[in-house]
Amino acid sequence: MTILFDIGNVLLSFDYKEKLIQLVGHNYADGETRLKLLEEKRDDLECGRISVEDFVPWALQNLGSEASHEEFLAAWRSIFTPISATWELAKRLKAEGHRIILFSNINAIHSPWIYEEYEIFRHFDDAVMSFEIGYMKPHTRFYEIAVEKCQLIPAETLYIDDLPANIKAGEEAGFHCHCYDWRNHAALESWLADHLASFAQE
Repeated sequence: MTILFDIGNVLLSFDYKEKLIQLVGHNYADGETRLKLLEEKRDDLECGRISVEDFVPWALQNLGSEASHEEFLAAWRSIFTPISATWELAKRLKAEGHRIILFSNINAIHSPWIYEEYEIFRHFDDAVMSFEIGYMKPHTRFYEIAVEKCQLIPAETLYIDDLPANIKAGEEAGFHCHCYDWRNHAALESWLADHLASFAQE
């Protein structure tokens, strides 16, 4: 069986605001507005439309920050907290012989860095990442490219994501989908057990 894992709020929780607000210059009272500009520009970074080399100085200027390039990267990367329950699940599925694939809207600041920082990602067999393919979920092309790139059979593919819009697109692509809530991990385990048992009987 092939299982697709989103990263954000599935394998890693994240909080951009808490970390990046620290980079806003002390003379600026409109830190929230400046962070919102970064949020809007982040889609360009995660679709590969802007390079890291161009994004970082733009971000520092708009934040009014005197931080260095490396300090910005460190802040941008410090947003994550591992979700241990899904880490253990991914390891178990891999050990059981299932194919596990990362399926993420992500940027070149976070990847390939995540492979070095978090050992869980080394267990995955493949990855579909927005900045590499030029599309973000829930765009239809993201799912189409994933099917082609990973040679997926949608009817035999399980997909875990935390956003309803992405889940809807996954269902339209023919995947079996679960909308994950880290506060109710047991729901995922139950859904997964049911689906794996169902496929084992076929």
